[in-house]
Amino acid sequence: MDIRIVVDGDSCPVKEEIVAAARSYGVRVLMVSSYDHVLRGSEGVDIVQVDRSQQSADLYIANHIAKHDIVVTQDYGLAALAIAKSCRTLSPRGEIFDPGNIDYLLERRHHHAKARRGGRYFKGPRPFTDEDRAHFTGVLLKLLQDMQENVQF
Repeated sequence: MDIRIVVDGDSCPVKEEIVAAARSYGVRVLMVSSYDHVLRGSEGVDIVQVDRSQQSADLYIANHIAKHDIVVTQDYGLAALAIAKSCRTLSPRGEIFDPGNIDYLLERRHHHAKARRGGRYFKGPRPFTDEDRAHFTGVLLKLLQDMQENVQF
């Protein structure tokens, strides 16, 4: 079975950590971003650039992921699509998205969007920290290890 790490690369702060983890397990990486972001491919890392429209990267990823891929995204909608395709899905902060939490996250996003349209505003996400980076790396490495133990790469 071929496993890839597929990254929604437009605003992903852990690209280097993903590449390092993938190399240590011999897994390929596919980074998808708009033309507004400069990404460089390297050995084991493929780059796909899409147009600037808001959902282009998400649509490309949704149409090109396969069962057992690992998807890294901050977008709950894309995470839901990836879960439906039997992908393991996590955020750049190391939060694992799964069938047990994705409905709640989508519902919360909907309520916040509705409240914003009504004039209410919420705090944005907290700043990304070194602890977030370390947590993400630990979660990704454990996920890769678990997948390697359960299924040969």
